[in-house]
Amino acid sequence: MNKKIVILALHLGTGGAEKVICNLANLLSEHNNVKIISTYKLNCTPSFYIDKKIEIEYLIENLTPNKQELKSAIKSFNIILALKELAKSLKILYLRKSLMIKTIKALDCDIIISTRILHNNWVSKYANNKIIKIAQEHNHHNNNQKYIKKLINSIQGFNYFMPVSKELADFYKTKVKNTKVIYIPNFIEKIPTEKSSLKNKQLISVGRLDKIKGFEDLIDIFNLLQQDQPDWILHIVGEGTEKQNLQNKINELHLEKKVFLCGNKLSVELEKEYQNSSIYLMTSFSESFGLVLVEAASYGLPLIAFDSAQGAKEIIENNKNGFLIPNRNKEEFTKKIIEIIENPKKQISFSENSLLVANKFSKEKITKKWNKFIDNI
Repeated sequence: MNKKIVILALHLGTGGAEKVICNLANLLSEHNNVKIISTYKLNCTPSFYIDKKIEIEYLIENLTPNKQELKSAIKSFNIILALKELAKSLKILYLRKSLMIKTIKALDCDIIISTRILHNNWVSKYANNKIIKIAQEHNHHNNNQKYIKKLINSIQGFNYFMPVSKELADFYKTKVKNTKVIYIPNFIEKIPTEKSSLKNKQLISVGRLDKIKGFEDLIDIFNLLQQDQPDWILHIVGEGTEKQNLQNKINELHLEKKVFLCGNKLSVELEKEYQNSSIYLMTSFSESFGLVLVEAASYGLPLIAFDSAQGAKEIIENNKNGFLIPNRNKEEFTKKIIEIIENPKKQISFSENSLLVANKFSKEKITKKWNKFIDNI
């Protein structure tokens, strides 16, 4: 082994894909020389732990995407500010492309791992032909034919394509030609020693505060739950553009003392949140894998999710370690929460099965798969 590996990232801020990138870099760095090249530097340090031996290069350090600022200026009819933000946006887009292309052309490594369609296109066109090219896919296509075509076109010239879930791998195997489709699951850094006691009347959900995560539906579900289980509370961990809208909804339903938007948490703080909770809830409209479900399972939490979160189907075994709710049925979702709460034996059984599922995604097991893959390249 001991190959020189470069991973391309858009940024190293908060997000499921970014956590996967950091985890993968740490894993590969145990036997290889790993470097991460990130377009943007959003924070002074990465949001997730990265081993000190991994080199990080930021292409743009003093500018960050200004999409929200531009939208806000346009919405307020501030023409001067809108023009200023537009000029800044165009500059950022130009630098994003030109600097990454220049970097890709100059790369001298054994393997490139691309994590975005945007980067796939540039790697395919500009990277040295001698370099092994791997494209990862962290999103679900949601049957969007335009997106599927765009993705497939972006990986022309790649040696390997690695979707984030088995379901996606099976889907793309029938559509991708001249590029080998490989599935190696995501993993969690460690299996915690201290699990949830399942005794606290606290529910938890973790994710970016974005409409696609369906947190408005989660608040509705919790509001229904209050009619039957008024002693329970809900912690939502994460930040995002929907934070104020969600807080407004919480206030309108008079749930200020029951539903808490906890913001982002450091690893140690998030660990306490899992340990203090008794059921994990996911209401995403779409989820390509759902690493947070594996994390929650590793603390022995029963899991409930809408089956619209496709990746949840690989982690939740219905009526074994949790429930998958069809048709985004809020009433059914609420009933299943109550079923777990009122049935301690089922809660314990689900907890034990969650631990078994989490072990399938341990770092040790996934490391063996990656080492075998890298060795055989």
